[in-house]
Amino acid sequence: MSFNIGLSGLYAANKQLDVTGNNIANVATTGFKSSRAEFEDVYSATRLGTGSKTVGNGVRLANVSQQFGQGDVNNTGNVLDMGIQGNGFFILSDNGSLSYTRAGAFKTDAENYVVDNNGNRLQGYGVDANGKIMTGVLTDLKIDTSALKPNATSKIDQTMNLNSEDTKPTVAPFSPTDLNSYNKLISTPVYDTQGNEHRMDQYYVKTGTNAWSVYTYMDGRTPSDPTNNVLTPMTHDITFNSDGSIATLTAGTGWVKSGNTLTMNGWIPGVVTNATTSPVTWGPNGSKANSTGIAFNTALTTSYNAPTARTAQYQDGYATGQISSLTIDSTGVMTANFSNQQTKAIGQVAVASFANEQGLQPIGGTRWKETFASGVAGVDAPKTGTLGSIVSNSLEESNVNLTNELVDLIKAQSNYQANAKTISTQSTIMQTIIQMT
Repeated sequence: MSFNIGLSGLYAANKQLDVTGNNIANVATTGFKSSRAEFEDVYSATRLGTGSKTVGNGVRLANVSQQFGQGDVNNTGNVLDMGIQGNGFFILSDNGSLSYTRAGAFKTDAENYVVDNNGNRLQGYGVDANGKIMTGVLTDLKIDTSALKPNATSKIDQTMNLNSEDTKPTVAPFSPTDLNSYNKLISTPVYDTQGNEHRMDQYYVKTGTNAWSVYTYMDGRTPSDPTNNVLTPMTHDITFNSDGSIATLTAGTGWVKSGNTLTMNGWIPGVVTNATTSPVTWGPNGSKANSTGIAFNTALTTSYNAPTARTAQYQDGYATGQISSLTIDSTGVMTANFSNQQTKAIGQVAVASFANEQGLQPIGGTRWKETFASGVAGVDAPKTGTLGSIVSNSLEESNVNLTNELVDLIKAQSNYQANAKTISTQSTIMQTIIQMT
């Protein structure tokens, strides 16, 4: 009996050495979770129980459990390196077969899919044509490197003050070529359907007390006919109340008024083909203005005793752009940044959680498989419920405590030696008995 007890102890100590050695070997493995050998005693039993004077039959390995505690998340500088701060696992697909990992060292393959070092594709949520995240259906995340489609300008908002103390220009009538015939020139870039940039010039002319006229050109030409040598501007007039707010807004040539918004419906884009002539010559290129025109909001125009200036301006048009960088926020949303200063969501990383993480089956490659014991994966966006957040440009290190493992190594060695001694002692006793016979 003592031989069997000693052998079971040797086996248990050897398993403890195996587990500890595996932890030490993976101390630098990204996303690795340490394991712990768990043992239980063994007793001989009958149908009526073990009795009160039964001597145990040794020890056996009950379980090797993994410890899913958080590892340190450290910066790497690679945007596709991701760590999870908190609960959850990245979801990987190998031709539809799902596995789960905490190792977030990702890259792109030849088709621009986001993959791990084994080629498994990272799972997440895709986006529709407008860049809206389509949650609920997992898909292979892909970095879309195609050019961003240009957007023709449809609205302009600006915050502007016209100095109430300004005087009338010394020269009349207004001429865009005479600096003394207007008070202020404000230029705004706008875009056509092909992403060509155009310049909307607006000349502000003080016409009387709290009264202004505005003359608008597009690229220095007549907005509705860029080939016309007669440079006819679009016009509108503004008068102000004594408190500096707009009293009346009168739409002139080319504008359609609705409240404090003027809509330019007659703009025809053109391209300057020879800027050295006077006037410049134009050539059509097939591009068009926004089909709804350009809505110019004047609601935030005031007239106070302050310099005439535009303090804020927004227009929704832009040229085509190439992707220049990628960012991933704490909720896993992957945003492409384009060379035209625009941004667009191209996907969102999904994470999974389990009711019983100990029930997951390790399959190597720092990955686990779902089992009956683990429960079904609960999949959602990061920072939803109890799910952790995504930390981009970072990786989660192994949670192995090397100091503890080295202490466990010494303990396992001592256990092995002690159990070997019980076998040696039993052998000595056996030899003594043999010699007595």
